[in-house]
Amino acid sequence: MAANLFGRYVWLMDVLLRYKRLTYEEICELWQESGLSYGEELPLRTFHNHQKAIKDIFDVYIECDRKDNYRYYIDEPERLEGNNLRSWLISSYATLNQIQADKKLEDRIIFEEIPSGQTWLTCIADAMRRNHVLSITHQGFSKPEPCTFDIEPYCLKVVKRRWYVVARSPYYSQRNKEQGIKPNDVYRVYALDRISDIQDTGKTFKMKKNFDVDRYFEGCCGVITSDKPIQRIVLLAYNHFADYLRTLPLHESQRELESNDESTLFEYHLKPTFDFYQLVLAQGDQVEVLEPEPVRDEMRNFAQNMLNYYTREKKEKPCKD
Repeated sequence: MAANLFGRYVWLMDVLLRYKRLTYEEICELWQESGLSYGEELPLRTFHNHQKAIKDIFDVYIECDRKDNYRYYIDEPERLEGNNLRSWLISSYATLNQIQADKKLEDRIIFEEIPSGQTWLTCIADAMRRNHVLSITHQGFSKPEPCTFDIEPYCLKVVKRRWYVVARSPYYSQRNKEQGIKPNDVYRVYALDRISDIQDTGKTFKMKKNFDVDRYFEGCCGVITSDKPIQRIVLLAYNHFADYLRTLPLHESQRELESNDESTLFEYHLKPTFDFYQLVLAQGDQVEVLEPEPVRDEMRNFAQNMLNYYTREKKEKPCKD
């Protein structure tokens, strides 16, 4: 029943986001057509209860404009659209609602699988909710064997089909404090697919008030952080590839500078970490780094290494029979 109510709330928000302004009668008609009603009507009292619950749960205000034929609308929808979590939740749940309402769509909507989210995601989210210290067994790709240590889980982030947990390290934070090393609080990012075990220690922690996850990842393109300053980077996109960047920017700081029939210049303000270079390399020969020169040189090194791989003789290649 609770899940069904949650689905109703998401449906109502999604409908008002799509149609902007609707009368109660129009909302009822759409409700009957949605397939979620199972033939049941949407009484006015129930509608008002949903309206109140949406305000309490999502902090979304559904208002009524009496001057516009008593049409309902979402007040300040940009606040909702600017919240990544709520936008993702509404979009995902609205799609799930539609699939459940019409089983014919079940095999016609394809999602990307995120393997790391299936095992540990709910466990970590629950620890975050209760501020519980977790003991995790983690093995990085470059580590010969796994290590077990405590973390204070602060945030979850998904990047390139991998889930990550941003956590404060009690061990390194205490070590820095004892040795007088700044900063005293050390935060690390751990991939969930590199975790083989999680145990709830039963200990609790208090999140540091000065921790800002947006500031922590400021200027980053993924999960790799850097103490280096943010740089201005200019990319040249060839032919129609600019349209791809316009609809799906490489970074939130992307800004178009100028364009002609053959190419388009884009400007970014970010930290050129390995995540950034991977992102640019993934675009193949459709983009070129123009400046600054050190970033261009690093891209040249990557390109030269790739060229070396494809031009050496087969007998020189490793792992080849």
